[in-house]
Amino acid sequence: MSAPLLSIQKLEASYGQIVALKGVDLDIMPGEIVTVIGANGAGKSTTMMSVFGRPRASAGKIIFDGQDITHKPAHEIARMGLAQSPEGRRIFPRLSVLENLQMGASVDGMAHFQADLERMFDIFPRLKERIDQRGGTLSGGEQQMLAIARALMSRPRLLMLDEPSLGLAPLVVKQIFEVIRDLNRNDGLSVFLVEQNAFHALKLAHRGYVMVNGQITLSGTGRDLLANPQVRAAYLEGAH
Repeated sequence: MSAPLLSIQKLEASYGQIVALKGVDLDIMPGEIVTVIGANGAGKSTTMMSVFGRPRASAGKIIFDGQDITHKPAHEIARMGLAQSPEGRRIFPRLSVLENLQMGASVDGMAHFQADLERMFDIFPRLKERIDQRGGTLSGGEQQMLAIARALMSRPRLLMLDEPSLGLAPLVVKQIFEVIRDLNRNDGLSVFLVEQNAFHALKLAHRGYVMVNGQITLSGTGRDLLANPQVRAAYLEGAH
């Protein structure tokens, strides 16, 4: 069996005096979509952000592709093939769509810029229509497409998506989840997904983890967790 692409081991992290992560264990195998679900404030986003050292781990290890990246600077981690589309999208609002995508490609040294740009426009045709428009003037759904496309411009081996459905209309959410599925199926892209919409996330993911108060309390295949009575009661009733 192959080694995990990303392995988070006994991870602890804090914000000042507040302990946010309490011994988190999580693995993502190559070619897998793995999701972490849980209530607001459970530690999902902190787990993802700690991979890039925000916050830094106070204990435990983060291993990517066999290398310990626990204390590496963020720009080195990005060059190893990790890309994140953060919660709240965080595009550059004053820059155009094209300039935002150039920022994403700069991690890869712009080596494949034109080919990757065409590919992003194939995946998200709306962005091609908005190429010269400032990021801040796009709709919420378009900004989310731009945030994902910007992350993909660096040709990552692991795409980390933090709350991609947040605040979006159901039709746009469906579209974005279809894009994630296609990237995984057609390109073998590994995906780490943090998502409050547990139903969509577990339908999409090969495996999932349930997080409560900074700890993993349950894990299993997406299908098993969808069928789990505890998960259904806590996260799925009325969600879809």
